[in-house]
Amino acid sequence: MTIRAGLIGYGLAGKVFHAPLIDAVDGVTLAAVMTSRAGELAADWREARAVADAAAIIDDPAIDLVVIASPNDTHAPLARAALDAGKHVVVDKPLAGDAATAQAIVNCARERGRTLAPFHNRRWDGDFLTVRALVEAGTLGTLRLVELRWDRFRLEQRAGWKDAEGRGGGILADLGPHLLDQVLLLFGEPDALQADLATQRAGGATDDYAEVTLHYGTMRVIVSATMAVAAPRPRFALHGTGGSFVKYGVDPQEQQLREGMTPGAAGYGADAAARYGTLTEPSGATRRIATEDGDYRRFYEGVVAAIRDGAPPPVDPADAVTGLALIDLARTSAAEGRRLAVG
Repeated sequence: MTIRAGLIGYGLAGKVFHAPLIDAVDGVTLAAVMTSRAGELAADWREARAVADAAAIIDDPAIDLVVIASPNDTHAPLARAALDAGKHVVVDKPLAGDAATAQAIVNCARERGRTLAPFHNRRWDGDFLTVRALVEAGTLGTLRLVELRWDRFRLEQRAGWKDAEGRGGGILADLGPHLLDQVLLLFGEPDALQADLATQRAGGATDDYAEVTLHYGTMRVIVSATMAVAAPRPRFALHGTGGSFVKYGVDPQEQQLREGMTPGAAGYGADAAARYGTLTEPSGATRRIATEDGDYRRFYEGVVAAIRDGAPPPVDPADAVTGLALIDLARTSAAEGRRLAVG
C-alpha cells in the first residue's frame, strides 16, 4: 500500500520540510499540493499536481493523507474538515490556536478512527537526541537548572502572517510548541510556570520575546525565544549535581533542507564536530560529547506505520494538547504577572 499524500501549503513548511521528507520515505508519495506557485512545484516535484484550494485535496477520494502546512490560524478548521472527510492528517505545529480547540480535533480523530499526527519534528533534532540520552543515563546527576533557548537576530518585520496580529503568529506560537514539547518529553508536566512576553522590535504587532520558567520541585527549566539577539546563547544548557552540559548552535537539518540536500544523503543530519557540546564534570575537567545524528524522516516513517500497520502515531496528539495548555497558561501568566499552578 502506497499512501497518497496531499499537501496544503507550499511555503517554508511545505516546501522545505514536508515535501522533501514525504519524498524520502518509502510507503508514501506526494500526489497533490495546494499552491499558487504551480510552476515552482512542477520544477521541484514533477509527479505532484498543483491544485487551487484545500477542498480539492480534502474531497479527493484518491488522497489518503492530508498534510496541513498552511498559516497557523487555518490548522484547526482544515484538520477538522480533513478528518470529517475520512482522511488521515498531519498538522504542522501548532495543532491549533489553543488547547481546547486542539482537544476537539483529537476527539474527532478518535471518533473517525483516523491517524492524527502533529508535526513536532524537533524531537528528531540531533542536539535534542543527545540531551535526552544524557538525561536518561543520569550523566548529570540531579538536575537543578535546565535552559532551552532559541535566539534569532531579525529586527525587520516580515510581510506575511507570522508577524501579523490575529493570525496565530508571534514567537510563542512559532517556537513555543517545539521547546515545550522537548521539555515535556524530558521531564513531563511541571508543577507551575511563570512567563514573560514582550514585543521588542519597532512596529511589532505580536510577541517577539518569550521566556517561560517551569517549576519542577527544586529544579527550574527555562525556555526562551527571541528575535533580537545577535550572539545566540546556548541552545541547551543543563546543570546538575553531576556536572553541566552546554551546547551551542541549532540542528543542521533545516538549513540542509533549505539548500536542497536530500534527506538521507551523506552528511544529512550530522553536526559539525566544532559544534559538539561540552560536558563539564564537578572536578572542572571537560570533554566534548559527539552530537547524535538527527533525522526528521523518522516522523513520516512513523506516520506510514500508523496508517498502514496500526502503530501509534510518531507524536501522540495528546502531547500537543498538553503543550498548548502550557502556552495558554503562559499567556495568562504573562498578562497577570504572576506564577500559576499547572493543571
